[in-house]
Amino acid sequence: MYGSDKAVTDDTDRTEFRKTEKKYKLYYDQNSKRKKQPKQVDLSEVLDFKSFLDSYHQNGELPPEIVVVDCRFDRPVFGLESRPGFYFIPGALSVDEQCRWIRDSLVSFPQPPNRTNHNAIYGPISDLFAAVKERKVLVEDENMPAGLDSGSNGCVGNEDTCRWSFCEEDSVLSRGRSCKSVSASVLLRKLRWSTLGLQFDWSKRNYNVSLFHITRSLMNSVSWQKKLAAPAMPMGEEFQPEAAIVNYFCISLPAEIGGKLVTPDLP
Repeated sequence: MYGSDKAVTDDTDRTEFRKTEKKYKLYYDQNSKRKKQPKQVDLSEVLDFKSFLDSYHQNGELPPEIVVVDCRFDRPVFGLESRPGFYFIPGALSVDEQCRWIRDSLVSFPQPPNRTNHNAIYGPISDLFAAVKERKVLVEDENMPAGLDSGSNGCVGNEDTCRWSFCEEDSVLSRGRSCKSVSASVLLRKLRWSTLGLQFDWSKRNYNVSLFHITRSLMNSVSWQKKLAAPAMPMGEEFQPEAAIVNYFCISLPAEIGGKLVTPDLP
């Protein structure tokens, strides 16, 4: 599904996801003598739910294929007659809820026992966003003995070895070029995903059930996910989440103004 386009030579071998991805991918005109220009993307088949919502609020009218779903929700929920199970919730998150998502995505979601794309190299990393605010650097210590607790003092580990820890930037510079290091800001900028709840082991192709009681309680503590899933649930049933993945498409790093690091004010 996520393989290279070069491996697929015939559209009949593509999944619907890959066909759609190819259709709406941004391409550039390589023949331009100036700076490469983006090619026009045909959006004629894209549904504009904002215009549907405006029309619905003005006169109650909707295009023939769009329906209002009766799902006991506190706002209109739209569906497609040709796609049972599809739900669109306009304004699903308030501004306050969006701010909470942003805060949790930076502070809570990358925290162990959740996994991120950094685990394969650095192991679980604790308090990454705090390390960015403090301008710290992640440093490998090859002399660090194995089997230490990776949850203390900003120490992170790969497998059962605690080899990486956050240090002050000045202390890293004093060590010279011999030590392996990466700044916390670079790690934050390269954060691509984090997995919440029950963790999937991609090498063994199974879930780590040993942490099930911890991750399940963490997932159940978040009320907004149950609220948004309510329209898709049968009458009288409540959504019980077990796992989720959070994708990071763009992370703006803290700005430096007049030599002072300025970071978002997260409550």
